[in-house]
Amino acid sequence: MVVLYDDALRESVTRNLAGHRRRVLALGEHRHAAVAVVLVDSVVGEDRVDPYQPTTGEMDIIPGGAGGLDGRMVGVSGGAAFLLCRRAAGLNKHASQWALPGGRVDAGESVTDAARRELEEELGVTLDEGSVLGLLDDYATRSGYVITPVVLWGGGHLDLRPSADEVLAAYRVGLHELLREDSPRFITIPESDRPVVQIPLGNDLIHAPTGAVLLQLRWLGLEGRDDEVAELEQPVFAWG
Repeated sequence: MVVLYDDALRESVTRNLAGHRRRVLALGEHRHAAVAVVLVDSVVGEDRVDPYQPTTGEMDIIPGGAGGLDGRMVGVSGGAAFLLCRRAAGLNKHASQWALPGGRVDAGESVTDAARRELEEELGVTLDEGSVLGLLDDYATRSGYVITPVVLWGGGHLDLRPSADEVLAAYRVGLHELLREDSPRFITIPESDRPVVQIPLGNDLIHAPTGAVLLQLRWLGLEGRDDEVAELEQPVFAWG
């Protein structure tokens, strides 16, 4: 069942974030980055075509197995949603992987300004400071970043204009996808004693760091549940 995109949702998410004592990580040798978790409206069926065609055997690298999923992002739109990007294939790092709009925080820049700037650069969406609902916990990546997720209220369906240099395609993924009975999944890998998190969306699995952020969006933003996600592991293919 889709989640309604209305004032009640905005008030509930804002209240849950405001009442949360956010877990902040020291940067140390890490660089600081911000991602935009943008809540928008969506229409059932507007995601019928996924421009990305997974290659044969591509899902074989999924730790724990793909469980019959084929890697396509279809059947996810409808009602309140968040924006999710498939990164462009030509990028030097994490090409074709899933990501929230975001990037490095520039010197003298706040995390909310950085998230809104990256959102405009990657998806052509401009939101003001009043759209900020709050922040989720920091997450440290294996690639040397501390990510601060900024939750934003898009105010409607929004007109997305993805930058071809950075984004292959942008998707409006209904919040109901985060509430699936088969979500979240946790598996173990020999390279780490931390559990790897997997978030099923459509016919694919989203891993940390994006998967960890989306799990806290569900737990804290939607359910008011204060469980930590910083210790959830990334799969080895995302360590670089």
